[in-house]
Parts: sequence; C-alpha cells; structure tokens
Amino acid sequence: MRKYYFALTLILVIIIGITSCSDDETKTQNDIASRPIVPIMANEVQIGNQIWMTKNLNVSRYRNGDPIPQVQDPNQWGSLTTGAWCYYNNDSANGKIYGKLYNWYAVNDPRGLAPRGFHVGTEAEWNAAIDFLGGIFLAGGHLKATTLWNSPNAGATNSSGFTALPAGYRNSDGSFSLLGGYGLWWSATAYDETYAFYPSLSCLNDDVNGGGGVMTPGFSVRCIKD
Repeated sequence: MRKYYFALTLILVIIIGITSCSDDETKTQNDIASRPIVPIMANEVQIGNQIWMTKNLNVSRYRNGDPIPQVQDPNQWGSLTTGAWCYYNNDSANGKIYGKLYNWYAVNDPRGLAPRGFHVGTEAEWNAAIDFLGGIFLAGGHLKATTLWNSPNAGATNSSGFTALPAGYRNSDGSFSLLGGYGLWWSATAYDETYAFYPSLSCLNDDVNGGGGVMTPGFSVRCIKD
C-alpha cells in the first residue's frame, strides 16, 4: 500500500512539473512574441515591427542645430521652396496640443528634421502600419485619438496607441483649414520634384486616405524609430 501511494504521489509531482514547465514555456513564448525589437520609451508605441512616436513633431531646429524658419506671412508661405514651419492659425497654443505644421521641404532637408534615432516615416512604412491595423478601410479608427476630433469621429478607438490628432493643415496659399476635422502627415517619400506622399484621416470615417500632393502645404509629421 505504501508503495502504491508513493508511486501515485510521484506521478502527480511529475504531472504538475510538466504542466508548470509547459505554462512557463508558453508564457516565455508570449513574452518574446510581444517584446519590441528595441525598448519602448515614453511617447512611443509599437505597431507591428515598427516603433512610432505617439505625438506630432514639435521641433524648431534641424538635427544639426540649425533653426527652421517660422513663417507666418501667407504670401511668403506659398512661395517657399525651402523648409519652414508654423502653428495652426499662427497660434502657439495650438502647437502645445497638435505640434507644428511643416512644409515638405523641411521634411526633406539633409540636416534632418527628425530627432536623432528617428526618421520621418516613408510611404512603405505608413502602409505597413496601416496593413497591420486592418487596411485602409479600418486602420483609421485604430489610429485616431478618441478626443479632440469633431463629431462623429467615426470608428475611433485608438487601439493602436498612435493617438492621431486632427491638427488640420495650412494650404499653399497660406490659409488654414479643418482643425478638428482632419489630420494629414507628410511622409519622406517624394514621387518627383513636385509631389510627395501623405496619408490623411477624417472625423467622418475610419478610412486612411493616401496620395500625392504638392510640397508647399503645412502638414503634421510623425517619426518612426531607426
């Protein structure tokens, strides 16, 4: 009888050990699968294999320290072929919430618009994030913040943590449009000397619209880790 109970106890110990090891292995595999390629810091979020900033860029200097001109005059803005930035409606209070608006020439300046260790996302990188979040007809809802957007802010969940904001934009004629209704972001991808790719989001749906546009408007900028 003692031998029977000893054998039974030994079997139970082995079973528990196997189960524990299996649980630990599963937990370890899950941890590895969810671990980012590089450490995620404050104001960063992982989307697929990418790590994006969760705020619009708000720098006034290039990476080498040179100042980026702030251009308020509407006539001057439309004639620029070099980098510049502005606040929406030239109001610094908007910058605290939405970041700065840049023309594409600032994005493309060889001195570097993105902080060290980051770069402005390319069309391919934007598309990879959009595909990971369900494609162009769903990703917008996963990207949009749940506040600050005008009603109905269709589909917005911010489940990605990207926290896309409706910063509006500055037109080529220097006027400002659609704060609260739209967000538009420059990419680092140019199609030619005149057009560059940018994605946009609307409060009216959860689509991601993308296409080429002239380089003179002022759009938001998001950066991705190198």
